[in-house]
Amino acid sequence: MNRLLIATGGGDCPGLNAVIRAIVHRASQEKDWEILGSIQAFNGVLWEPNEIVVLNDQKVKGIHFQGGTIIETTNKGGPFGWPIKNKDGSWSEVDRSDEMIRRLQYLGIDGVISIGGDGSQRISQKLWEKGLNIIGVPKTIDNDLSSTDSTFGFQTAVQIATESVDKLVTTAASHNRVFVMEVMGRDAGWIALNAAVAGGAEVALIPENDYDINKVKEALEKRFHHNRGFAVVVISEGAKPKGGTVATLENEEVGYHNKRLGGAATRLIHELKEAGFKQDMRETVLGHLQRGGVPIAYDRVLSAKYGVKAFEMALEGDYGKMVAYHHPDFVSVPLKEAIAKPNLVEEKNQLVKTALGLGICLGN
Repeated sequence: MNRLLIATGGGDCPGLNAVIRAIVHRASQEKDWEILGSIQAFNGVLWEPNEIVVLNDQKVKGIHFQGGTIIETTNKGGPFGWPIKNKDGSWSEVDRSDEMIRRLQYLGIDGVISIGGDGSQRISQKLWEKGLNIIGVPKTIDNDLSSTDSTFGFQTAVQIATESVDKLVTTAASHNRVFVMEVMGRDAGWIALNAAVAGGAEVALIPENDYDINKVKEALEKRFHHNRGFAVVVISEGAKPKGGTVATLENEEVGYHNKRLGGAATRLIHELKEAGFKQDMRETVLGHLQRGGVPIAYDRVLSAKYGVKAFEMALEGDYGKMVAYHHPDFVSVPLKEAIAKPNLVEEKNQLVKTALGLGICLGN
């Protein structure tokens, strides 16, 4: 019996369950393959007792349209940075990766499919270097992996953000206001830029372009005549002013290594007021709304393709690779290549040219 373990790591994302379902259904067509799931990424392997569940056709029935992940996820800790509480109440971290690999061997696990974004795939690469048979599936609403044309969950996040812009337009027009909507994306501005173009926003501020507050103020003032008018600004959580830094929130979560981004919209409103902008402004922070809920049809199909390809890679023993979408094909690329360079919005990108052609201010 061949045993394959699935782990979903990092932030949750629309389409995770569709990938899990696709792997299980594809495996059910082969003889002697058992699919298991580790609860909360690799925590399920490292906990004592472990939390590993059997994933079969019955278990995954009807989950393709559900958000989240039935095997849960986490973006804290991990096999290379397992948090432990010291006697004095402080926390430190230990490397349990070798122990985890031994546990997997003891359980008869032949290979692992790790569904996650950049951080998760960096862990995958380190585990591969230690000898673990592992395959990556790219998952992130940020769409920041350059080795694949698109990551699942991204289009759903864009759809949610776009619908939110649509709703803000009506209330902005009714009250003659400026609404500043903050979206996720970390270091990549794909969600913000797509939502701004699709939703008809007047300003889009992304991490790749440090904004000039006077340029933003000038663009917004053009939307008002005798104090009548409205505008919507879409700002990525990672956007920052020229000479400034990314807005962050205090974080006391044990085992969480990333900066906790937030406050970009609040800061922009403050900066506009300081620059002399007089119109009424309000902020809206979408936050985890972009991660939750039902994946759109595009992401369900994309997730299904990723899942089927991931299992077929395991069937062929094609480990140490990540599934990648190179339109119209689904291929495998080395994990090392997959994490080598982030996918960021470049000035020459056609979407940037389109935004500028529509008159959207990018703040520079």
